[in-house]
Amino acid sequence: MSSYVSKGNHPINQDTRALISKRYKRITKAINSKFWNSTSETAHSRYVGSYGRGTAINTSDLDVLIELPDSVFQRFSDRSGNGQSQLLQAVKSAVEDTYATTDISGDGQVVSVDFSDDIKFEILPAFRNWDGTYKYPDTHMGGNWLTTNPIAEQEAMDDEDDYDHSNGLLKDTCKHIRFVKSESFKSYHLSGILIDSFVYNSIGYWHWLRDGEEQSSGNNKCYEEVLWDCYINKYPFASFIIPKLIAPGSGMEVTGDDWDVLGKILNKMV
Repeated sequence: MSSYVSKGNHPINQDTRALISKRYKRITKAINSKFWNSTSETAHSRYVGSYGRGTAINTSDLDVLIELPDSVFQRFSDRSGNGQSQLLQAVKSAVEDTYATTDISGDGQVVSVDFSDDIKFEILPAFRNWDGTYKYPDTHMGGNWLTTNPIAEQEAMDDEDDYDHSNGLLKDTCKHIRFVKSESFKSYHLSGILIDSFVYNSIGYWHWLRDGEEQSSGNNKCYEEVLWDCYINKYPFASFIIPKLIAPGSGMEVTGDDWDVLGKILNKMV
C-alpha cells in the first residue's frame, strides 16, 4: 500500500455505483410515498456526507438527506416525549415497507439501513429552513433539533477541487486518507467531515499538475509532509484539547474526539 496520494485514486467501481443508485431510489421512493404521497425516486432527496462531497471510497457509508414536509415537523415537534425519536421510527417504518428483511435501525440522528453486502445507508430526515440550511432530529438528551448545511459544503468542496484550484488534489487526498484508515486503522472511528475539513483548510496552493505531480510554489517539502506539519503546527494542543475546525462552505464547527486518529494516519502517510 502506497502512503502517498495519487491522482484519481480509490474510485468506486461502476457496478457498486449502480447498486447504490438502485437502493437510493428505492429508499427515496418509500419515504416519499409515506410522507409526500409521491412515487418519485429522486424528489426531496440528495446524497450528503462523503458520497455527496465526492470523497467517498468503497468502504464509506452512504449518507442521504431526505426533506420532509413542514407539516411533519409540526406534528412531531408538538408531541409529548421524544418527538425526534418518534420521527426516526416513522421513517424507519417507511423503509421497512420496502426492505422488510434488511437490518434497519433508527437511533441518534439517522435511520441506518445495513445490507448484507456491507453497504450501509444512513438516512437523515430533515426540514428545509428559509436560508437553505436544514434542521434534523437528534434523539439524545430528551430530543432536540440540530442544523446542517450540506449544500454549501458540497459547493465549497467542488470549487476547491476544480481545475483552477487544486485540480482534483483535494478530493484525491480526502479519499486517500479514508483508504489508509480502512487498511491500517479499521477499528478506529474517524468522521468524514473532519477529514474533508482538515484537508480543505490545509491544502493551501497545492494542486495536481497534468502529469500527476503535486506542486506548490515556495515549498521544498513533499505534499504529505506539509499536511503533517499543518496537523502538528496549526493544532499543537490537539492531543489535549479538541481543535476548533470549520467545515468548508457552511462555516459550521466540526466536533469529535477522533482527532488523534487523523494524526496517526497523516503520520503513516509521511
